[in-house]
Amino acid sequence: MTDRSAELRSFLRARREAVTPQDVGLVPGDGRRVQGLRREELALLAGLSTDYYRRLEQGREHRPSLQVLRALARALRLDEHATAYLISLVHPVPLATPTRATSASAGVRLLLDSGLRVPAVVVDIGLNILAINAAGRAMYGGFHDTDNLARMVFLDAAARDFYADWHQVATQVVGNLRSGLTRFPNDHRVAEVVDEISARSSVFAELWATHHVRPRTSEDKLFHHPHVGDLHLHFEALEVADAPDQRLFVYCPLANGSSPAAVALLESLPTATPSR
Repeated sequence: MTDRSAELRSFLRARREAVTPQDVGLVPGDGRRVQGLRREELALLAGLSTDYYRRLEQGREHRPSLQVLRALARALRLDEHATAYLISLVHPVPLATPTRATSASAGVRLLLDSGLRVPAVVVDIGLNILAINAAGRAMYGGFHDTDNLARMVFLDAAARDFYADWHQVATQVVGNLRSGLTRFPNDHRVAEVVDEISARSSVFAELWATHHVRPRTSEDKLFHHPHVGDLHLHFEALEVADAPDQRLFVYCPLANGSSPAAVALLESLPTATPSR
């Protein structure tokens, strides 16, 4: 389980170091050695005393108010997702009870196999793949395993060729993992994935230390498939109504490219098998 007090200290320090004086309209001056903002600068921007903020970052102040946390979020230039995560570290209010299921429901699997002719997967909060349809399995056919999206991105050699912008995807994976903890604090599935990949990938460990927070929701993607070529797809993440800790990831071809025909070829590949 995560030490939320330690996570708060680490989060504040990492995000403070990521904001430059120029970002917030300060003049850095000559001979500056500090990375990012100084503690006293952040305290000033947030309307706090330097001593109070120092105690907060050192773990000697454990229950800052919502007003203080929102002031810090504004000073740190956090977006809504990072702000919600910061608040959840002190005032966790889970919005739903996780199912912790090891597979998708029969109805969701029926939707994958019979209702969607485009690549689609169901993942849990730790990005474990609970179900994947034929087109999805074929899309990821160049990977050794299709059991966890985070492991696939960071630990499978195929990822560097498959993703057109691997570093952006890697950053998104890290942000998505952490954002899930806003709703489901201390979920062991996230901790297990983070611990495993951190031990095997220094890039993951470095990205995790930035405390980036952002769920994956909707965007256009470019994949380099080893058999059907480039896939220009639109990605949408949908919540499963009766399993709020699960997401349905759907990849639809963009109309202004060759991807519709390429997606149609996916199901004919040998790796295309029914969802699990």
